[in-house]
Amino acid sequence: MTGNNANQAVEDVKDREIVISRTFNASRELVWEVWSKPEHLANWWGPKGFAITTQQFDFKLGGAWRFIMHGPDGVDYPNQIVFIDMRNPELLVYASSDGEEDSPGQFQTTVTFEADGDKTSITMQMLFKTAAERDFVVKEYGAIEGGNQTLDRLAELLASL
Repeated sequence: MTGNNANQAVEDVKDREIVISRTFNASRELVWEVWSKPEHLANWWGPKGFAITTQQFDFKLGGAWRFIMHGPDGVDYPNQIVFIDMRNPELLVYASSDGEEDSPGQFQTTVTFEADGDKTSITMQMLFKTAAERDFVVKEYGAIEGGNQTLDRLAELLASL
């Protein structure tokens, strides 16, 4: 393999990803717990004004979390998350979709949980199949703002625990 071919193997994904980072005033174990229990997820998952109803929650490798996000406008959005990798309390990788085969907006999220003294820093990388799909969810669903609002809600929950 020539040097050029080797370099081509490294894929640039910047145009297909959304990355959001945040530091929380909570231990890594507590932050992991609120990501891994449906009774906590119900209190923070989704942008402001949204609520969720969990239909299935199987928090293990290959397990699924199926839920409905109820929008403030009365629209229901079916969601399915399949857990691909998990290393308590440092890494969570999952595939997100609406549960329909090949529908637009499917993506994979990698969440890293880093202890920083008595605080926890997380980084969420959402990776889409194409730049067009990433751009679609940013424009049509406000994915970046929605992600930030979701983490705002997580910070509020952590502060109350």
